[in-house]
Amino acid sequence: QVQLVESGGGLVQAGGSLRLSCVASGPTLMSYAMGWFRQAPGKEREFVSATSRSGASSLYADSVKGRFTISKDNAKNTVYLQMNSLRPEDTALYYCAAADKTMVVILRQWYDYWGQGTQVTVSS
Repeated sequence: QVQLVESGGGLVQAGGSLRLSCVASGPTLMSYAMGWFRQAPGKEREFVSATSRSGASSLYADSVKGRFTISKDNAKNTVYLQMNSLRPEDTALYYCAAADKTMVVILRQWYDYWGQGTQVTVSS
């Protein structure tokens, strides 16, 4: 059983940056592909970014490409989401998730474990 705890969210002005962290307890993250999703009020949970088990491959939603960077530190059992040039439309509850897969996973139903989320609010 993997337990995921996100942190790093907060209130930031448009154009600012935040770095989200997701620390795993239990089995090492070396065994899992990881992803970040977000959910704004009244909207579906949507894919943001994901990385493979090794961390060598990553994918991004078009809306965040070039602004967000996912990274995975297997030694620290932590995955990060560096968010730059934030926009008000990035406001959401951000979740990290772990999938017992090797390759990058973008479909949320393929993820096995989820964190509780961390709130990101971007003011205009």
